Amino acid sequence: AQGLLWENKSSVSEFILLGFSAKLQTQRFLFALFLVLYVMIVLGNGLIINLIRIDSRLHTPMYFFLANLSFLDISYSSTTMPQMLIHLLLKRKTISFSGCTAQMYIFLSLGITECVLYAVMAYDRYLAICHPLHYTSMMSKSSCVKMAVGSWACGFLFAMLHTSFTMRLPYCGPNEINHFFCEVPAILELACADTHVNEVVDFVLGVILLMTPLSLIVISYMFILGTILKIRSAEGKFKAFSTCTSHITVVTLFYGAAMFMYMRPASNYNPERDKKFSLFYNVVSALLNPCIYSLRNKEIKGALCKWVCIQ
Repeated sequence: AQGLLWENKSSVSEFILLGFSAKLQTQRFLFALFLVLYVMIVLGNGLIINLIRIDSRLHTPMYFFLANLSFLDISYSSTTMPQMLIHLLLKRKTISFSGCTAQMYIFLSLGITECVLYAVMAYDRYLAICHPLHYTSMMSKSSCVKMAVGSWACGFLFAMLHTSFTMRLPYCGPNEINHFFCEVPAILELACADTHVNEVVDFVLGVILLMTPLSLIVISYMFILGTILKIRSAEGKFKAFSTCTSHITVVTLFYGAAMFMYMRPASNYNPERDKKFSLFYNVVSALLNPCIYSLRNKEIKGALCKWVCIQ
């Protein structure tokens, strides 16, 4: 019903996604490139999920959250990339108003969930390093499930607010979105109404949903760093910090691009530049996550070797 309400306020029934280059040869190259990248994202993150599922040594809170992250990355990319691939083969690159609304909502839901999940993973590392004696009791199976469910609930709840503020605006034309999917900044450019309130709301939500988890991550690592510095042996320090480096790397990659997109003045909007940043946290981040975690993680590499030997 809500989706119909948004649609009735607009004379536009569908949008045209301009995507990337209009040259046929370039589109064919991009189709092959993005198809390979999408397959790698699905296979890489799917492998992480499967290894965690079948190897009992990985049935720990840290890998439970990592499996959630891998599932998020697959879902995240699957929200935009299959449509992008189809549009690279078609002359008419359209998406219905309701389809655009659904894509925006799902994309935002998964993105916000990932932000919160990164904070949960930092909290897990904080407990493991700073309070090892209480770690097992504080990170019980039920506690981990509640944290994961809470992350997903935050994502889908706040995304509804974000989407409703965008799609309730009237869209009278033009209907060409200079992007490869329905992202908020690109959609707001087409509204035939004053978007100042939306820009303020989007900025405030961006601060809350990005800076709050990021602040918790920074605080967690400040305590972790303080604990690591108290460890006397260099080997002990390295072992403690090595469990955090993968998480720090992926957080830096994800938050850097996301903060640029959702925490900057509307006057700085540049469609061509924004498409590149969207590709980064939509495609590159999801592609690199399994590589970063597997290459820097002995347990994951051990589980992979064991699985390959069984096969």
